[in-house]
Amino acid sequence: MIITGERTVPGIWHENYWFRRHEAVYLALAPLVRAKRVLEAGCGEGYGAQLLAKEGATVSALDYDGYAATHVHTAYPEVPVVRGNLVQLPFAQHSFDVVVSLQTIEHLWDQDAFVADCMRVLRPGGTLAVSTPNTMTFPPGNIYHPKELTPDELRNLVGSHGVITKMQGLSHGPRITAWEAGRGSIVDAQIASNFEDWPAETKEVVRSIAAHDFDFTETNLDDSLDLIVFAQRP
Repeated sequence: MIITGERTVPGIWHENYWFRRHEAVYLALAPLVRAKRVLEAGCGEGYGAQLLAKEGATVSALDYDGYAATHVHTAYPEVPVVRGNLVQLPFAQHSFDVVVSLQTIEHLWDQDAFVADCMRVLRPGGTLAVSTPNTMTFPPGNIYHPKELTPDELRNLVGSHGVITKMQGLSHGPRITAWEAGRGSIVDAQIASNFEDWPAETKEVVRSIAAHDFDFTETNLDDSLDLIVFAQRP
């Protein structure tokens, strides 16, 4: 799949930090989705939908981009994929037990309509799980993000349509934190130059990062890298 910098792609060594950072959230969702009917709204490359399916979910994937939807159909034929508008989901009311949308809402102009429609397709008591970069710590100036969110903004947005059951922040675990203690931000190290020009130690650590190198907490959300909110449809 074409590397755009906005769509996380597995198997690319210099994208490994971002891929594992996203993968960590998908893996954390495993207990929530097992034996459930799940919609991934904004599936991108499709690896996340496949991962959730491997965890025992019955997954439907959706993306607005035709190129992405075609790729998912080809790369992950076991995952049903639909091209559709995320603020007008092409599914009936009460179709899903869980709706998952990771690192997508910041790309949408009408975030309120998106959350409302995610709630519409959930059965009563179903769960919406949304993740997004924390604008308080994310590098500024991303032209593809019409609206990034603070923890309070995300909580208020999702809470206006459902009952918030949990909110977490993702942060670097001990190994990445120790690396940064002597060298500075690993994110800054990656965006400072083209990956071909990274110092050897940056290349080495980026290649080696795994999903378990990230931690989750329900405190200090302002300092977290990514935000994850869970809400129940009344």
